[in-house]
Amino acid sequence: MRYGYFDDVNREYVITTPKTPLPWINYLGSEDFFALVSNTAGGYAFYRDARLRRLTRYRYNSAPLDQDGFHIYIKDGETVWNPGWQPVQAGLDLYRCRHGLGYTVIEGMKDNVFTRQEMFIPLGDNCLLARITLQNKGTEQKSIKVFPYVEFCLWDAMDDASNFQRNYSTGEVEIGERAIYHKTEYRERRDHYAVFWTDRTPSGFDTSRDAFLGVYGSPARPSAVFGNGCTGSCAHGWQPVAAMQFDLTLLPGEETSLLLGLGYIENERGNKWEAPGVINKEKAQAMMARYADNAAFDAAMAALAGHWTSLLSAYTVASGEEKLDRMVNIWNQYQCMVTFNMSRSASYYESGMGRGMGFRDSCQDLLGFVHMIPERARERILDIAATQFPDGSAYHQYQPLTKKGNLAVGSGFNDDPLWLIAGTYAYLCETGDFGILQEVVDFDNDPALAAPLMEHLRRSFT
Repeated sequence: MRYGYFDDVNREYVITTPKTPLPWINYLGSEDFFALVSNTAGGYAFYRDARLRRLTRYRYNSAPLDQDGFHIYIKDGETVWNPGWQPVQAGLDLYRCRHGLGYTVIEGMKDNVFTRQEMFIPLGDNCLLARITLQNKGTEQKSIKVFPYVEFCLWDAMDDASNFQRNYSTGEVEIGERAIYHKTEYRERRDHYAVFWTDRTPSGFDTSRDAFLGVYGSPARPSAVFGNGCTGSCAHGWQPVAAMQFDLTLLPGEETSLLLGLGYIENERGNKWEAPGVINKEKAQAMMARYADNAAFDAAMAALAGHWTSLLSAYTVASGEEKLDRMVNIWNQYQCMVTFNMSRSASYYESGMGRGMGFRDSCQDLLGFVHMIPERARERILDIAATQFPDGSAYHQYQPLTKKGNLAVGSGFNDDPLWLIAGTYAYLCETGDFGILQEVVDFDNDPALAAPLMEHLRRSFT
Protein backbone atom coordinates (compact mmCIF):
# COMPACT_ATOMS: atom_id res chain seq x y z
CA MET A 1 0.00 0.00 0.00
CA ARG A 2 1.23 3.51 -0.82
CA TYR A 3 0.99 6.08 1.95
CA GLY A 4 2.43 9.03 0.06
CA TYR A 5 5.04 10.22 -2.42
CA PHE A 6 8.16 12.35 -2.80
CA ASP A 7 7.75 15.86 -4.15
CA ASP A 8 11.27 16.65 -5.37
CA VAL A 9 10.44 20.15 -6.57
CA ASN A 10 9.34 21.28 -3.10
CA ARG A 11 11.70 18.87 -1.32
CA GLU A 12 8.85 17.32 0.64
CA TYR A 13 7.45 13.92 1.44
CA VAL A 14 3.68 14.08 1.04
CA ILE A 15 1.63 11.68 3.17
CA THR A 16 -1.87 11.08 1.85
CA THR A 17 -3.44 9.07 4.69
CA PRO A 18 -3.17 9.58 8.45
CA LYS A 19 -3.33 5.83 9.03
CA THR A 20 0.34 5.08 8.47
CA PRO A 21 1.77 1.84 9.96
CA LEU A 22 3.39 3.93 12.72
CA PRO A 23 3.57 7.69 13.24
CA TRP A 24 5.84 9.19 10.57
CA ILE A 25 7.77 12.02 12.15
CA ASN A 26 9.74 15.07 11.12
CA TYR A 27 12.52 16.69 13.16
CA LEU A 28 12.20 20.46 13.39
CA GLY A 29 14.97 22.76 14.56
CA SER A 30 18.50 23.64 13.50
CA GLU A 31 20.18 25.14 16.55
CA ASP A 32 19.05 24.94 20.20
CA PHE A 33 15.27 24.48 20.08
CA PHE A 34 13.75 21.30 18.64
CA ALA A 35 10.41 19.62 18.08
CA LEU A 36 9.39 16.21 16.84
CA VAL A 37 6.15 16.36 14.82
CA SER A 38 4.27 13.40 13.42
CA ASN A 39 2.05 13.27 10.36
CA THR A 40 -0.96 13.62 12.69
CA ALA A 41 0.47 16.55 14.73
CA GLY A 42 1.73 14.37 17.57
CA GLY A 43 5.10 15.02 19.17
CA TYR A 44 6.95 17.13 21.71
CA ALA A 45 9.36 20.07 22.01
CA PHE A 46 12.52 20.71 24.01
CA TYR A 47 15.36 23.18 24.44
CA ARG A 48 18.78 21.62 23.77
CA ASP A 49 18.28 18.59 26.03
CA ALA A 50 15.28 16.26 25.58
CA ARG A 51 15.46 15.21 29.21
CA LEU A 52 16.43 18.33 31.17
CA ARG A 53 14.50 20.97 29.18
CA ARG A 54 11.39 19.18 27.92
CA LEU A 55 8.61 21.71 27.26
CA THR A 56 5.73 19.38 26.38
CA ARG A 57 4.78 15.88 27.45
CA TYR A 58 4.88 12.76 25.37
CA ARG A 59 3.70 9.32 26.53
CA TYR A 60 5.58 6.42 25.04
CA ASN A 61 4.05 2.98 24.44
CA SER A 62 0.59 4.48 24.75
CA ALA A 63 -2.55 3.04 23.25
CA PRO A 64 -3.78 4.52 21.01
CA LEU A 65 -0.43 5.74 19.70
CA ASP A 66 0.57 9.37 19.40
CA GLN A 67 -2.11 11.12 21.43
CA ASP A 68 0.18 13.88 22.75
CA GLY A 69 1.41 16.74 20.62
CA PHE A 70 0.35 19.97 18.97
CA HIS A 71 -3.27 19.23 18.31
CA ILE A 72 -5.95 21.56 16.97
CA TYR A 73 -9.60 20.72 17.62
CA ILE A 74 -12.33 22.06 15.32
CA LYS A 75 -15.92 22.11 16.58
CA ASP A 76 -18.48 22.69 13.83
CA GLY A 77 -21.94 22.43 15.35
CA GLU A 78 -21.83 19.13 17.22
CA THR A 79 -19.06 17.70 15.02
CA VAL A 80 -15.53 17.66 16.48
CA TRP A 81 -12.46 16.81 14.42
CA ASN A 82 -8.73 17.41 14.02
CA PRO A 83 -6.99 18.55 10.81
CA GLY A 84 -4.43 15.77 11.40
CA TRP A 85 -7.10 13.16 12.25
CA GLN A 86 -5.60 12.41 15.69
CA PRO A 87 -6.64 12.21 18.46
CA VAL A 88 -10.42 12.40 17.84
CA GLN A 89 -10.02 10.25 14.68
CA ALA A 90 -13.11 11.64 13.00
CA GLY A 91 -13.30 10.79 9.32
CA LEU A 92 -11.95 13.53 7.05
CA ASP A 93 -13.02 14.60 3.58
CA LEU A 94 -9.42 15.57 2.81
CA TYR A 95 -6.09 14.85 4.51
CA ARG A 96 -2.54 15.66 3.52
CA CYS A 97 0.72 16.01 5.48
CA ARG A 98 3.80 17.57 3.91
CA HIS A 99 7.03 16.86 5.77
CA GLY A 100 9.60 19.33 4.44
CA LEU A 101 13.07 20.50 5.39
CA GLY A 102 12.59 21.79 8.92
CA TYR A 103 8.82 22.26 8.63
CA THR A 104 5.60 20.27 8.53
CA VAL A 105 2.26 21.26 7.01
CA ILE A 106 -0.91 19.30 7.79
CA GLU A 107 -4.10 19.94 5.82
CA GLY A 108 -7.53 18.58 6.64
CA MET A 109 -11.10 19.26 5.58
CA LYS A 110 -14.47 18.19 6.91
CA ASP A 111 -17.95 19.44 6.03
CA ASN A 112 -16.56 22.27 3.87
CA VAL A 113 -14.21 23.62 6.55
CA PHE A 114 -10.63 23.49 5.26
CA THR A 115 -7.76 23.81 7.76
CA ARG A 116 -4.02 24.10 7.21
CA GLN A 117 -1.60 23.74 10.15
CA GLU A 118 1.94 24.95 9.34
CA MET A 119 4.71 24.34 11.88
CA PHE A 120 8.42 25.20 11.95
CA ILE A 121 11.19 26.51 14.20
CA PRO A 122 12.68 29.79 12.99
CA LEU A 123 16.40 30.35 12.74
CA GLY A 124 17.97 32.12 15.68
CA ASP A 125 15.00 31.73 18.05
CA ASN A 126 13.88 29.25 20.68
CA CYS A 127 10.28 28.73 19.66
CA LEU A 128 7.95 26.62 17.58
CA LEU A 129 5.69 28.68 15.32
CA ALA A 130 2.36 27.52 13.96
CA ARG A 131 -0.16 29.11 11.64
CA ILE A 132 -3.69 27.77 11.48
CA THR A 133 -5.48 28.79 8.28
CA LEU A 134 -9.23 28.16 8.10
CA GLN A 135 -11.45 28.57 5.05
CA ASN A 136 -15.14 28.06 4.47
CA LYS A 137 -15.37 26.10 1.23
CA GLY A 138 -19.15 25.88 1.33
CA THR A 139 -22.04 28.12 0.33
CA GLU A 140 -23.38 28.78 3.84
CA GLN A 141 -21.98 30.71 6.78
CA LYS A 142 -20.00 28.65 9.30
CA SER A 143 -19.74 29.31 13.02
CA ILE A 144 -16.93 27.20 14.41
CA LYS A 145 -14.84 26.91 17.56
CA VAL A 146 -11.09 26.26 17.34
CA PHE A 147 -9.11 24.81 20.27
CA PRO A 148 -5.28 24.63 20.17
CA TYR A 149 -3.88 22.47 22.98
CA VAL A 150 -0.51 21.45 24.42
CA GLU A 151 0.34 19.75 27.73
CA PHE A 152 3.40 21.02 29.57
CA CYS A 153 6.14 18.73 30.81
CA LEU A 154 7.64 19.75 34.16
CA TRP A 155 11.09 20.26 32.54
CA ASP A 156 13.00 17.13 33.59
CA ALA A 157 11.24 14.46 31.54
CA MET A 158 12.51 11.60 33.71
CA ASP A 159 11.32 13.23 36.92
CA ASP A 160 8.09 14.30 35.20
CA ALA A 161 7.30 10.69 34.36
CA SER A 162 8.05 9.25 37.79
CA ASN A 163 8.03 11.64 40.77
CA PHE A 164 4.27 12.15 41.00
CA GLN A 165 4.08 12.63 44.77
CA ARG A 166 6.11 15.79 44.26
CA ASN A 167 5.09 16.91 40.80
CA TYR A 168 1.39 17.08 41.64
CA SER A 169 2.28 19.97 43.95
CA THR A 170 4.57 22.04 41.72
CA GLY A 171 2.78 22.90 38.46
CA GLU A 172 2.34 26.65 38.08
CA VAL A 173 1.26 29.09 35.36
CA GLU A 174 0.63 32.77 34.74
CA ILE A 175 -2.09 33.92 32.38
CA GLY A 176 -1.86 36.91 30.08
CA GLU A 177 -4.30 38.40 27.61
CA ARG A 178 -2.91 36.40 24.68
CA ALA A 179 -0.41 34.09 26.37
CA ILE A 180 -0.09 31.33 28.93
CA TYR A 181 3.21 31.14 30.79
CA HIS A 182 4.41 27.87 32.27
CA LYS A 183 6.65 28.67 35.25
CA THR A 184 6.87 25.48 37.33
CA GLU A 185 9.81 25.80 39.78
CA TYR A 186 10.70 29.24 38.44
CA ARG A 187 10.20 30.72 41.90
CA GLU A 188 12.22 28.00 43.61
CA ARG A 189 15.25 27.16 41.48
CA ARG A 190 14.84 27.80 37.75
CA ASP A 191 15.55 30.85 35.61
CA HIS A 192 13.55 29.69 32.57
CA TYR A 193 9.90 29.40 31.62
CA ALA A 194 7.77 28.48 28.61
CA VAL A 195 5.15 30.59 26.87
CA PHE A 196 2.29 29.56 24.57
CA TRP A 197 0.88 32.56 22.73
CA THR A 198 -1.48 33.66 20.01
CA ASP A 199 -1.88 36.77 17.85
CA ARG A 200 -5.45 37.48 18.96
CA THR A 201 -7.34 37.46 22.24
CA PRO A 202 -8.98 34.06 22.67
CA SER A 203 -12.64 33.60 23.54
CA GLY A 204 -11.62 31.31 26.40
CA PHE A 205 -8.76 29.30 27.88
CA ASP A 206 -7.83 26.53 30.29
CA THR A 207 -4.54 25.82 32.04
CA SER A 208 -5.68 22.81 34.08
CA ARG A 209 -5.71 19.49 32.26
CA ASP A 210 -8.53 18.21 34.42
CA ALA A 211 -10.65 21.19 33.39
CA PHE A 212 -9.93 20.89 29.67
CA LEU A 213 -9.95 17.10 29.23
CA GLY A 214 -12.08 16.18 32.21
CA VAL A 215 -10.83 13.99 35.04
CA TYR A 216 -12.05 10.95 33.15
CA GLY A 217 -11.69 12.50 29.71
CA SER A 218 -8.90 12.04 27.22
CA PRO A 219 -7.27 13.85 24.29
CA ALA A 220 -9.71 11.95 22.09
CA ARG A 221 -12.69 13.47 23.87
CA PRO A 222 -11.82 16.69 25.73
CA SER A 223 -14.59 17.79 28.07
CA ALA A 224 -14.24 21.46 27.12
CA VAL A 225 -14.42 20.77 23.38
CA PHE A 226 -17.30 18.30 23.47
CA GLY A 227 -19.05 20.28 26.20
CA ASN A 228 -19.57 23.97 26.79
CA GLY A 229 -16.10 25.31 26.08
CA CYS A 230 -13.08 26.36 28.12
CA THR A 231 -13.63 27.26 31.76
CA GLY A 232 -10.86 29.77 32.50
CA SER A 233 -9.09 27.38 34.85
CA CYS A 234 -5.78 28.33 36.46
CA ALA A 235 -3.47 25.41 37.29
CA HIS A 236 -2.01 25.25 40.79
CA GLY A 237 -0.21 21.94 40.92
CA TRP A 238 -1.42 18.81 39.14
CA GLN A 239 -1.15 19.00 35.34
CA PRO A 240 -0.60 22.43 33.73
CA VAL A 241 -1.61 22.79 30.08
CA ALA A 242 -2.19 25.54 27.55
CA ALA A 243 -5.59 25.36 25.87
CA MET A 244 -7.32 28.21 24.07
CA GLN A 245 -10.71 28.65 22.45
CA PHE A 246 -11.47 30.85 19.44
CA ASP A 247 -15.06 31.42 18.35
CA LEU A 248 -15.01 32.22 14.64
CA THR A 249 -17.57 32.99 11.98
CA LEU A 250 -16.67 32.41 8.32
CA LEU A 251 -18.76 33.58 5.39
CA PRO A 252 -18.83 31.41 2.25
CA GLY A 253 -15.36 31.49 0.73
CA GLU A 254 -13.91 33.48 3.65
CA GLU A 255 -10.47 32.64 5.02
CA THR A 256 -8.78 33.60 8.28
CA SER A 257 -5.68 32.57 10.19
CA LEU A 258 -4.43 32.19 13.75
CA LEU A 259 -0.77 32.53 14.66
CA LEU A 260 0.49 30.45 17.57
CA GLY A 261 3.85 30.06 19.24
CA LEU A 262 5.49 27.90 21.88
CA GLY A 263 8.65 29.52 23.23
CA TYR A 264 11.45 28.97 25.74
CA ILE A 265 12.77 31.95 27.70
CA GLU A 266 15.74 32.31 30.06
CA ASN A 267 16.19 35.28 32.39
CA GLU A 268 19.29 36.39 34.24
CA ARG A 269 19.16 35.49 37.93
CA GLY A 270 19.01 39.14 38.96
CA ASN A 271 16.29 39.97 36.46
CA LYS A 272 13.72 37.20 36.97
CA TRP A 273 10.77 39.24 38.23
CA GLU A 274 8.87 42.30 37.10
CA ALA A 275 6.91 42.37 40.39
CA PRO A 276 6.70 40.06 43.41
CA GLY A 277 5.65 36.66 42.09
CA VAL A 278 5.27 37.94 38.51
CA ILE A 279 7.83 36.71 35.99
CA ASN A 280 9.78 39.14 33.84
CA LYS A 281 8.13 38.79 30.43
CA GLU A 282 10.28 41.26 28.50
CA LYS A 283 12.04 38.61 26.41
CA ALA A 284 8.80 36.71 25.83
CA GLN A 285 7.05 39.85 24.64
CA ALA A 286 9.94 40.60 22.29
CA MET A 287 9.70 37.07 20.89
CA MET A 288 5.96 37.42 20.33
CA ALA A 289 6.49 40.78 18.63
CA ARG A 290 8.95 39.24 16.18
CA TYR A 291 6.20 36.98 14.80
CA ALA A 292 3.18 39.21 15.23
CA ASP A 293 1.70 38.89 11.74
CA ASN A 294 1.60 36.74 8.62
CA ALA A 295 4.34 38.76 6.93
CA ALA A 296 6.75 38.01 9.77
CA PHE A 297 5.74 34.33 9.76
CA ASP A 298 6.33 34.10 5.99
CA ALA A 299 9.69 35.89 6.24
CA ALA A 300 10.90 33.48 8.94
CA MET A 301 9.78 30.49 6.89
CA ALA A 302 11.52 31.88 3.78
CA ALA A 303 14.73 32.34 5.79
CA LEU A 304 14.53 28.70 6.89
CA ALA A 305 14.08 27.58 3.27
CA GLY A 306 17.11 29.65 2.26
CA HIS A 307 19.13 28.07 5.05
CA TRP A 308 18.41 24.57 3.76
CA THR A 309 19.05 25.57 0.15
CA SER A 310 22.47 26.83 1.20
CA LEU A 311 23.27 23.68 3.18
CA LEU A 312 22.24 21.33 0.40
CA SER A 313 24.13 23.28 -2.27
CA ALA A 314 27.52 22.27 -0.85
CA TYR A 315 27.32 18.83 -2.44
CA THR A 316 25.06 17.70 -5.28
CA VAL A 317 24.99 14.85 -7.75
CA ALA A 318 23.34 14.50 -11.16
CA SER A 319 23.45 10.77 -11.86
CA GLY A 320 20.48 10.46 -14.19
CA GLU A 321 18.89 8.13 -11.64
CA GLU A 322 15.97 9.92 -9.99
CA LYS A 323 15.97 7.94 -6.74
CA LEU A 324 19.72 8.22 -6.24
CA ASP A 325 19.68 11.97 -6.88
CA ARG A 326 16.77 12.40 -4.48
CA MET A 327 18.52 10.46 -1.74
CA VAL A 328 21.92 12.15 -2.10
CA ASN A 329 20.79 15.71 -2.83
CA ILE A 330 17.96 15.98 -0.32
CA TRP A 331 17.07 13.32 2.19
CA ASN A 332 20.40 11.75 3.10
CA GLN A 333 21.92 15.16 3.81
CA TYR A 334 18.81 16.24 5.71
CA GLN A 335 19.02 13.13 7.86
CA CYS A 336 22.71 13.72 8.51
CA MET A 337 21.96 17.21 9.81
CA VAL A 338 19.16 15.87 12.02
CA THR A 339 21.48 13.28 13.54
CA PHE A 340 24.10 15.99 14.09
CA ASN A 341 21.56 18.13 15.95
CA MET A 342 20.21 15.33 18.15
CA SER A 343 22.67 12.45 17.78
CA ARG A 344 19.80 9.99 18.15
CA SER A 345 19.24 11.34 21.67
CA ALA A 346 15.52 11.95 21.04
CA SER A 347 12.92 10.33 18.84
CA TYR A 348 9.67 8.43 19.20
CA TYR A 349 11.69 5.34 20.07
CA GLU A 350 14.53 6.86 22.10
CA SER A 351 12.78 8.76 24.85
CA GLY A 352 15.55 11.32 25.38
CA MET A 353 15.39 10.61 29.12
CA GLY A 354 18.50 8.48 29.55
CA ARG A 355 21.23 8.33 27.00
CA GLY A 356 21.88 11.92 25.96
CA MET A 357 24.39 12.34 23.12
CA GLY A 358 26.52 9.35 22.24
CA PHE A 359 30.30 9.97 22.24
CA ARG A 360 30.82 7.49 19.42
CA ASP A 361 27.58 8.44 17.65
CA SER A 362 28.42 12.14 17.63
CA CYS A 363 31.90 11.45 16.26
CA GLN A 364 30.44 9.30 13.51
CA ASP A 365 27.86 11.97 12.69
CA LEU A 366 30.68 14.37 11.82
CA LEU A 367 31.47 12.33 8.73
CA GLY A 368 28.00 12.95 7.32
CA PHE A 369 27.62 16.70 7.78
CA VAL A 370 31.11 18.24 7.99
CA HIS A 371 30.97 19.43 4.38
CA MET A 372 27.66 21.22 5.01
CA ILE A 373 28.46 23.25 8.10
CA PRO A 374 32.14 22.89 9.07
CA GLU A 375 32.11 25.64 11.70
CA ARG A 376 29.60 23.69 13.78
CA ALA A 377 31.57 20.50 13.21
CA ARG A 378 34.51 22.26 14.84
CA GLU A 379 32.39 23.17 17.87
CA ARG A 380 31.12 19.61 18.18
CA ILE A 381 34.63 18.11 18.09
CA LEU A 382 35.71 20.34 20.96
CA ASP A 383 32.52 19.59 22.92
CA ILE A 384 33.06 15.85 22.55
CA ALA A 385 36.74 16.04 23.46
CA ALA A 386 35.92 17.96 26.65
CA THR A 387 34.03 14.93 28.00
CA GLN A 388 37.02 12.59 27.52
CA PHE A 389 38.84 11.14 30.56
CA PRO A 390 42.51 12.05 31.18
CA ASP A 391 43.59 8.48 30.37
CA GLY A 392 42.07 8.78 26.88
CA SER A 393 38.98 6.69 27.55
CA ALA A 394 35.54 8.26 27.35
CA TYR A 395 32.04 8.45 28.68
CA HIS A 396 29.87 6.52 26.29
CA GLN A 397 27.29 9.31 26.48
CA TYR A 398 26.99 12.92 27.62
CA GLN A 399 24.14 15.36 28.21
CA PRO A 400 23.87 18.05 25.51
CA LEU A 401 22.73 20.77 27.90
CA THR A 402 25.43 20.35 30.54
CA LYS A 403 28.07 18.71 28.33
CA LYS A 404 28.74 16.47 31.30
CA GLY A 405 29.39 12.78 30.92
CA ASN A 406 26.58 10.34 31.54
CA LEU A 407 27.51 7.06 33.23
CA ALA A 408 24.01 5.57 33.04
CA VAL A 409 25.27 2.80 30.74
CA GLY A 410 28.86 2.83 31.99
CA SER A 411 32.04 3.61 30.08
CA GLY A 412 35.03 1.70 28.76
CA PHE A 413 33.73 1.22 25.20
CA ASN A 414 37.10 0.78 23.50
CA ASP A 415 36.16 2.22 20.13
CA ASP A 416 34.65 5.46 21.50
CA PRO A 417 37.92 7.45 21.71
CA LEU A 418 39.11 6.13 18.36
CA TRP A 419 36.11 7.70 16.66
CA LEU A 420 37.26 11.11 17.93
CA ILE A 421 40.36 10.63 15.78
CA ALA A 422 38.26 9.66 12.75
CA GLY A 423 35.90 12.61 13.19
CA THR A 424 38.73 15.10 13.58
CA TYR A 425 40.47 13.65 10.51
CA ALA A 426 37.29 14.16 8.45
CA TYR A 427 37.15 17.77 9.60
CA LEU A 428 40.80 18.39 8.72
CA CYS A 429 40.36 16.89 5.26
CA GLU A 430 37.35 19.08 4.57
CA THR A 431 38.66 22.38 5.97
CA GLY A 432 42.44 22.27 6.27
CA ASP A 433 42.00 23.91 9.69
CA PHE A 434 44.97 22.37 11.47
CA GLY A 435 44.73 25.11 14.09
CA ILE A 436 42.04 23.07 15.80
CA LEU A 437 44.73 20.64 16.96
CA GLN A 438 46.21 23.38 19.13
CA GLU A 439 42.89 24.30 20.77
CA VAL A 440 43.12 23.73 24.52
CA VAL A 441 40.28 21.49 25.68
CA ASP A 442 39.27 20.23 29.13
CA PHE A 443 39.45 16.62 30.14
CA ASP A 444 36.25 15.51 31.89
CA ASN A 445 35.06 19.14 31.78
CA ASP A 446 37.79 20.11 34.27
CA PRO A 447 39.78 23.20 33.17
CA ALA A 448 42.63 22.16 35.47
CA LEU A 449 43.18 19.12 33.26
CA ALA A 450 42.99 20.94 29.90
CA ALA A 451 45.35 20.06 27.06
CA PRO A 452 45.54 20.68 23.28
CA LEU A 453 43.19 18.65 21.14
CA MET A 454 46.20 16.88 19.63
CA GLU A 455 46.98 15.49 23.08
CA HIS A 456 43.40 14.25 23.36
CA LEU A 457 43.83 12.39 20.08
CA ARG A 458 47.15 10.92 21.19
CA ARG A 459 45.60 9.62 24.39
CA SER A 460 42.64 8.29 22.40
CA PHE A 461 45.04 6.07 20.51
CA THR A 462 47.26 5.00 23.38
